Amino acid sequence: MKKNILTILPLLYMALIWTLSSFPADAIVDTQLSFDALLKESLHLIEFAILYWLIAFAFMAHGKWTEKASMIAAIISIFYGLTDEIHQSFVPERSATVIDFVKDTIGVAVSYWIAKKKFFSK
Repeated sequence: MKKNILTILPLLYMALIWTLSSFPADAIVDTQLSFDALLKESLHLIEFAILYWLIAFAFMAHGKWTEKASMIAAIISIFYGLTDEIHQSFVPERSATVIDFVKDTIGVAVSYWIAKKKFFSK
């Protein structure tokens, strides 16, 4: 059961990202705080780092966690970040920016580096 949940969790999370990206920027979360934009912009770093780890846990659940699997998890996460940015370009009141994609990629890269140090360093 746990293996099945860990396998499907990345897909559910990707669906959540897609769904949230389908709404205008302030449709779901509008904190009315002065740092609202900064908070939302920093979430790009976290959002795709989480995706990387969910994919990593799925590999681990199946006993397939290797350096290659870690790279695959990173590539999938980065590609999905790009896909999400392209998707947002078609959503009214949303935008697709290179800087958002860079932030998505940095979140994944940091996670990849942490995994490399924790699991694959000698």
